[in-house]
Amino acid sequence: MNGTVLITGASRGIGRACALAFGKAGWCVAANYNKSGQEAERLLDELRRMHVSADVFRADVSDAAQVSEMLGKAEARFGSVTALVNNAGIAQQKLFTDVTEAEWQRMFDVNVKSMFLCTRAVLPGMISAKRGCIVNLSSIWGMAGASCEVPYSASKAAVIGFTKALAKEVGPSGVRVNCIAPGVVETDMIAGVDGNARRELAEEAPLGCIGTPEDIARAVLFLAGEGGRFITGQVISPNGGIII
Repeated sequence: MNGTVLITGASRGIGRACALAFGKAGWCVAANYNKSGQEAERLLDELRRMHVSADVFRADVSDAAQVSEMLGKAEARFGSVTALVNNAGIAQQKLFTDVTEAEWQRMFDVNVKSMFLCTRAVLPGMISAKRGCIVNLSSIWGMAGASCEVPYSASKAAVIGFTKALAKEVGPSGVRVNCIAPGVVETDMIAGVDGNARRELAEEAPLGCIGTPEDIARAVLFLAGEGGRFITGQVISPNGGIII
């Protein structure tokens, strides 16, 4: 058994793929969700059919009290969390001049504050144990910026800065902190993109394809496992070569 992983936003997309990948690799899986209850239950059913020790925990991870309650329940069920995957996130396409203050705040609450709260919650246990791994999900737009996605790009850039700074701070305590910055991936975020636009997105990448949630999950699992033992403070970007 590799330990216990807590994955936020695990009911769909990349989070779901991470839950399945960690489960297959022998981890106990604590899967967080907020609104997608049916999807979370389907994930739990699939994990249990695989004989994975798993459970789902509902919490708005931008709320400190709910994060604390979720962690308490997860640790009561599985013991100390040894890996945290901060995956929960939202996106928005909109002209910057049309973005409201409420939309800006919501973007940072979900994409950045949730990462802060969940990391703050698990770190004392990791530091005490002198081991632990945190993987934060950013985006290529956090590296390069995207037109009509200023709040999203800014929030994902914050994830990168958070990762690098925290890695320096907690490395001496045996805790590793890394970041995955995916390119275009087949998730709900591009569900509304039509066939022609989808082909154009694929053609932008030297590899000529759009990524899958499983592509990203494999990278996350690598960082959390023995393969990532000597890796911290890094941004790994599975993006098909769009950014090199």
